[in-house]
Amino acid sequence: MARTLEGRDPERERQTLRQMVEKRVVTIGGGTGPFAVLSSLKRYPCAITAIVTMSDSGGSSRRLMDEFGTLPYGDLRQALVALSRKGVLWREIFGFRFRQGQGTRPDALIAGDPNDSKAQMLGREAGVAGHSLGNLILSALQELNDGNLLLAIEDAQEVLDTAGKVLPVTLEHATLCAELAGGGVICGETEIDTRGLHDAGSLSPIQRIFLREETPACAEALRAIRRADVIVLGPGDLYTSILPNLLVRDIAEAIRGSEARKVYICNLMTKHGETDAFRASDFVRELHTYLGGRVDRVILHDGSLPEELVERYEAQQQYPVEPDVEAVSQLVPDVIVDALLAVHQGHLVRHDADRLVRAIFAPPELTL
Repeated sequence: MARTLEGRDPERERQTLRQMVEKRVVTIGGGTGPFAVLSSLKRYPCAITAIVTMSDSGGSSRRLMDEFGTLPYGDLRQALVALSRKGVLWREIFGFRFRQGQGTRPDALIAGDPNDSKAQMLGREAGVAGHSLGNLILSALQELNDGNLLLAIEDAQEVLDTAGKVLPVTLEHATLCAELAGGGVICGETEIDTRGLHDAGSLSPIQRIFLREETPACAEALRAIRRADVIVLGPGDLYTSILPNLLVRDIAEAIRGSEARKVYICNLMTKHGETDAFRASDFVRELHTYLGGRVDRVILHDGSLPEELVERYEAQQQYPVEPDVEAVSQLVPDVIVDALLAVHQGHLVRHDADRLVRAIFAPPELTL
């Protein structure tokens, strides 16, 4: 069944709110996608647990992983900031990123030929330049807790007064790999995520993704999934933010076995190098393949987008996801289509967080 959420109605709002009271809501994903959902959810009377992808392999997270052997902090940090009730200052502190400095301290150079340009470059990167302050704080908290990441996250939740819990999907290192339809394998989440940026031409589609290592799930994440009333997957990059969670041992099985209502939020745009030419039904089929079952509800944007934004994204070979509602309705029992677009900073396509929450919790039996 496909239905459209019409304009705001006080009775519908009350019914939606009643659906949320004291519900255990689990979000699963990574990157910037879940940020809007979590930022909006924290204003409602529900118990939130954000389960976060742990396959990030670039930027500040990569450097801390290489230097200290830590797990990636980037997606954990974003979820913590999204759930923070502490105020703008603390959110800005955790989100602050140090800029690249101009000078190079002699003692910061790596061993080797001091005239080597690579040594000079690495010397400049050896300090805090490029690091997120939130990542450094999490690293310090983990060190203060004798390497225990879960205790470090608990301390960060206390500092930020979060409106819910944040959990890593695994406590082990996870290397994401993609096998391409044309042959070859790419390993590393960042390499998969950015290949479309480096090559504007036609790219071989991703045939499958897998984790290079056997990766057990975080026990606390499994417990949250099993006890959930609602599980929300997405929004986010399909192959690098959502599906990697389902590759972690026991996660897909726990979702399938949970009595929770399972909701998937489909992306607004395709992504070059990952989901070229995907329609909404293609996203859902891939999700079902890795989940080993189906979700209960899919939330789609109606496809409307200002022409100037379409042109801007076309330059990056990204296009609005076609809401092929009839095909999606053959895959899931409940499809909600709504105008979910929110434009940030005048040019960034994002989901409207409040409308998303309304679509997640709209009662199944309610005629809209």
